[in-house]
Amino acid sequence: MAKTKSFTCNACGAVTSKWSGRCDSCGEWNTIAEEAPLSAGPAAKSLGAMRGRKIPLTDLATEEAPPPRTNSGMGELDRVLGGGLVPASAILVGGDPGIGKSTLLLQAAASFARGGLKCIYVSGEEASAQVRMRAQRLGLKDAPVKLAAETNLRDILTTLEAEKPDLAIIDSIQTMWADNVESAPGSVAQVRAAAHELTTFAKRNGISVVLVGHVTKEGQIAGPRVVEHMVDTVLYFEGERGHQFRILRAVKNRFGPADEIGVFEMTGDGLAEVANPSALFLSERDTPAPGSVVFAGIEGTRPVLVEFQALVAPSPHAQARRTTVGWDGARLAMILAVLESRCGIPFGGLDVYLNVAGGIKISEPAADLAVAAALLSAREDTALPADTVVFGEISLSGALRPVGQTDNRLKEAAKLGFHGAILPARSKGDGGGLSLQTMADLAGVVGEVFGAG
Repeated sequence: MAKTKSFTCNACGAVTSKWSGRCDSCGEWNTIAEEAPLSAGPAAKSLGAMRGRKIPLTDLATEEAPPPRTNSGMGELDRVLGGGLVPASAILVGGDPGIGKSTLLLQAAASFARGGLKCIYVSGEEASAQVRMRAQRLGLKDAPVKLAAETNLRDILTTLEAEKPDLAIIDSIQTMWADNVESAPGSVAQVRAAAHELTTFAKRNGISVVLVGHVTKEGQIAGPRVVEHMVDTVLYFEGERGHQFRILRAVKNRFGPADEIGVFEMTGDGLAEVANPSALFLSERDTPAPGSVVFAGIEGTRPVLVEFQALVAPSPHAQARRTTVGWDGARLAMILAVLESRCGIPFGGLDVYLNVAGGIKISEPAADLAVAAALLSAREDTALPADTVVFGEISLSGALRPVGQTDNRLKEAAKLGFHGAILPARSKGDGGGLSLQTMADLAGVVGEVFGAG
């Protein structure tokens, strides 16, 4: 029986049964390569006839102690990890080039090392001298971190087995090369093999491993998605180069809450923690301005207040522009359609620009009402009071739906000096000392708050 050939795209990981010059899934050229099939020899055929060991079984009532954790001394990093570093865990960190991934992990390695952990930093992209120069610039040259510059996976694993560190940082997984895989470094097969070997090694030897991953132009970690399934924790380091803020976001965490964020500020001495991100994101607000609305959001377990800024202007083009930064463009189109269809507020022939101040990305549906309020404020040239926060989800019928953790949102707003809030009716919360203006639908906001319609 003939073996079935398998071909994999090195750009997106799509699998096909035949080779072609262009990938049908992502459209890239010359990225498809043949993948060696699994062995079908005598050893594989006789596997079913072999007797393995019996697996011990437990029931759901079995109680186990929570895994021990080691704090890094960086509160924002420990928050995102779920309370600290878990032994024998595999962590994948992705982010845009130059966003500060290597800086963050070098600072983390130095902090863990000063706390008593044995740390090894392996760079496949830079020489050891370059890493030492960065450490000197960050004031970390006295930290007891061991360095290496290597891409051969076999040599790295041999070194880790001999040194037995508590934490190993691999920068980056796309540069690792396994000599038993017949493909170029950075290919899907190489990345998958290297991630599997390093993750298995971490579990077997009780060593925590941090893998740095490159991202594609769509913002996803490059390589096969199976890598994200292999590891215990997936972190994304986000931010705009024009802003000093950086967001470390957990999108997967087997040892803590997902969607938790840590906020850092890029300074000349490296990344500094931001204990109160709401105050930092709102630090430039002074007098009320049309199109400016403060949204009380929740990121993970933390309430965060950010400013939405909208600009509505007559369009000189036949087709009006819709531009968003830090917010979903499809969600903006939906809100504009609801405003026009349910509230009679037209935006045809008007360019619409929406920006989330500070470089943070918001994906929470609770921001719908804040976006609508910012659009109305910009269109009607009417400013909301500077001490008012807005949040709520908008349905396609124009009704306002209550959102979760209302009390936490209101308490954070009150702590920062806000006195009022516009939110959906039937929201659960005592107000936190704020004056609440509840609305049943978006038409009420248009009429009562802005006097439009």
